[in-house]
Amino acid sequence: MTQLISLVVPFYNEAEAIPHLRATLLPCLEAIPDTTWEIICIDDGSTDTTLLQLVALAQADGRFRVIEFSRNFGKEAALTAGISAARGTAVIPLDADLQDPPELIAQMVAAWRAGAEVVLARRIDRTSDGLLKRKTAAWFYRLHNRMSHTKIPENVGDFRLMDRIVVNALNQLPERQRFMKGLFAWVGFHTVTIDYARAPRAAGTTKFSGFALWNFALEGFTSFSTAPLKIWTYLGALTATGTVLYTLFIVIYTAVFGNKVPGYASLFVAITFFGSVQLMSIGLLGEYIGRIYVETKQRPSYLIRKTYGQNDAT
Repeated sequence: MTQLISLVVPFYNEAEAIPHLRATLLPCLEAIPDTTWEIICIDDGSTDTTLLQLVALAQADGRFRVIEFSRNFGKEAALTAGISAARGTAVIPLDADLQDPPELIAQMVAAWRAGAEVVLARRIDRTSDGLLKRKTAAWFYRLHNRMSHTKIPENVGDFRLMDRIVVNALNQLPERQRFMKGLFAWVGFHTVTIDYARAPRAAGTTKFSGFALWNFALEGFTSFSTAPLKIWTYLGALTATGTVLYTLFIVIYTAVFGNKVPGYASLFVAITFFGSVQLMSIGLLGEYIGRIYVETKQRPSYLIRKTYGQNDAT
């Protein structure tokens, strides 16, 4: 039987990459037997000609559907919208820069048809990424997986195949601030992994700055672990114990040797240290309280301005 498979491709100012994406992607899909395809393109508030090119694609090829956001909501929201709109019996998120090779899709479909419910694409060669990015990514995966019960597979991005049962499970998750790598791992299901070498970007430049990646990592930690809160609890208990011991030492020392004029330096260091610890702990609490604040407002993760393609434009 012919099976419908959905590709979900977020776009944000990727006008340079679209021609190469179309030329590379379609032959790979057409070579896979017993399949039909829908390619859901989410324009995440692009300010270049990305939307115009995507609309032209949808008008020329009925396999393309375009979802236009009312503004930029971020990649996690774009993935959420695309997965929610997907109609296929399997769904594959794919980046527009083609660092994740479409040629791998045939192997993913074969593994899925052999019984896998999730097929992960793992990067075994990331030399196309900078050294700093590779190192910080490795630190993130290791630290996150030590702190959280939900283990995120190392060097696995959004590129994967998910069976309809997995997609339905993801669509049930109600949170507004969505860390998709964590959600993908949290739902579980029978998973197999395919290795590949990560290619350089086909066109354009990355949209993630160092600060954005830091915030993304912080989102991952606070979404799936309360360990940072526990760490500060233990640190507070440790410093309190040290303070009590130091107080006993001062009392005994004064009783034996008499009182001396306290030094300015030790007082300054003590106040600065404990003040910094308190500020950091308050900031960490603020991260979690901020998440609660956002969730209680129950605003949608994204707003759709218009859709194009497959005779359902609105």
